[in-house]
Amino acid sequence: MQAGGIVLCGGKSSRMGVPKATLPFGPETMLQRVVRLLGTVVSPIAAVAAQGQTLPELPASVIVTRDEREAKGPLEGLRAGLAALPDSVDLAYATSCDVPMLVPGFVERMLEFARDYDVAVMEIDGFAHPLSAVYRRTVLPHIEALLAQDRLRPVFLFDAARTRRVRAEEMSAIDPQLRTLRNLNTREDYLAALAEAGLTAP
Repeated sequence: MQAGGIVLCGGKSSRMGVPKATLPFGPETMLQRVVRLLGTVVSPIAAVAAQGQTLPELPASVIVTRDEREAKGPLEGLRAGLAALPDSVDLAYATSCDVPMLVPGFVERMLEFARDYDVAVMEIDGFAHPLSAVYRRTVLPHIEALLAQDRLRPVFLFDAARTRRVRAEEMSAIDPQLRTLRNLNTREDYLAALAEAGLTAP
């Protein structure tokens, strides 16, 4: 069972005001950091960008692909990422590029939860986190069908596939503060994450 990774980085970053993928986080950008951390667990990784988006330099092993359709949300990014990964990859952990506190052990545990399922997704207080989840390649036709119907909410995929919903307490030993789920949407979020990581703001 070969596991790959998908990092979505084509969001609008409207609340942050600047592209999150290129935000400095210590000696690297946020996208570079997430790719590096994820790469300690899975390989290869597909980085999914918007059409015309400029990305920071990434390792040669990273597959850069693009959303084919704009404004289709994470389902289009997942489609592009799964389609870009080699056929040898059975399943992939998907994340956004704005989670610089990602814990590699969290990814390993999610892959274990996905062993007998099509999808394993974190669910906190009834809210699923589609970009802290594992997707088996077999869900690609489901995703394409939902996109064709313009049914863009990931919950539609979770209802159609064999989905393992992972609770917060199941991760308490690995990521007790669920830092892996903490995406940075505002400058205040960004500055707080830098301080927590012991890094200075640029």
